[in-house]
Amino acid sequence: MAKSPTLRRRRLSRRLRELREAKGYTSTFVTAEAKRRGKGKWSRGKLTRIENNEWLRPSPGDVEDLLDIYDVTDPEERAAYITLTKQARQSGWWVGYADVLGKGAYVGLELEASLIRTYEALVIPGLLQTEGYAKAITRGHGVTDEADVERRVEARMARKQILATSTGPRIWAIIDEAALRKIPAEVREEQVRYLLDVQRPDLRVQVLPDSAGLHPATAGSFSILDFQDDPPLVYREDIMAQLFYEDPLEVEHCVVVYDHVHAAALSVPNSRAFLENLISP
Repeated sequence: MAKSPTLRRRRLSRRLRELREAKGYTSTFVTAEAKRRGKGKWSRGKLTRIENNEWLRPSPGDVEDLLDIYDVTDPEERAAYITLTKQARQSGWWVGYADVLGKGAYVGLELEASLIRTYEALVIPGLLQTEGYAKAITRGHGVTDEADVERRVEARMARKQILATSTGPRIWAIIDEAALRKIPAEVREEQVRYLLDVQRPDLRVQVLPDSAGLHPATAGSFSILDFQDDPPLVYREDIMAQLFYEDPLEVEHCVVVYDHVHAAALSVPNSRAFLENLISP
């Protein structure tokens, strides 16, 4: 499977910020130094966008300018940064679905996660949706044009390619009973059967029953993504935006919340029995 340029942009941003911090330089100093050296158009805003990963196609020239200012002179180290920059400039498969996925930020990170832990309060996790359910939920979101519905569902099904590869992430999904109750009757059996059949040692589903009562994740759904060579992050979305949390304290808080929800959920065997009961005659 292709490497994710999204993850590499995040990595490049982090490493450039770490280089600046290791030198003890402020953003103001770096931009002033870039101007003094005649490095082209630089501003604190530009540097902030770079370090906050608010760029789509990193410029090798900009990266080399920063390496010069940070006194990175080792040829192999510089070459590694330029290679990373070129990888970060590539386009992921989701670019072809920009009309429905936008920048595809989450999809690009999901592609190379080593572990995805997700709690869903009201819907089935995207990676575990059947085509029928995906169509129903898309229409439920107010999309009425059938061509648009098909386009969105096609993109969602394309995401599931990571389930068919040995290098895909381990997935642990906790699904609230409320999400299961909301599955439309016409697709319920197919969707629930899929949740049962898709499971394997590295993909598990647990049900959080109503009997668990109030719990730490009542604020809403979220996912924790772990990576082999990069720091973890937390992803949430609301009606207006996709939200990413990378601060270590915020991530740790969400891990604790997830652990509590995990403890309150039915065991994997009992969750399977619960799902089976939903589609029993």
